[in-house]
Amino acid sequence: MNDSLRSFDRSLPMSLLRAREAVMKKFMPALKAHNLSAQQWRVIRALQADGDMDISELAEACYLLKPSLSRIIQNLESRNIISRSSSSSDQRRSLISLTDVGHQLFVEIAPKSSERYEFISQRFGPGKLELLYELLDELVEKIED
Repeated sequence: MNDSLRSFDRSLPMSLLRAREAVMKKFMPALKAHNLSAQQWRVIRALQADGDMDISELAEACYLLKPSLSRIIQNLESRNIISRSSSSSDQRRSLISLTDVGHQLFVEIAPKSSERYEFISQRFGPGKLELLYELLDELVEKIED
């Protein structure tokens, strides 16, 4: 046995996972009410924020593997939340965009999401939440170098 190995519950991956699960518990009811997964909501948010994207850009923006994203796109497209079209500059490239239904869904869910952020901010502390964002950004920056 390796005594230098951190205990399982104090490992960084487990701490991050526990924090993610605690946060997502606050957001999931609003998503489930609209039959959406967290990953599907990520796709909707990315398209709302950045506009049309091809699959590679969307996969990178949402931190999703392309096979998973393909299934998500098929589901959202079958529900008329997103649409696919060919790029005017490259016919081989598909652009994914939100439909009017997708935009309306975003408008319905966004206020609930904002309420959850406010709840988390109040419980954790606005300054601590901002510090957490900064520390997490710095962690990613330092270990990706």
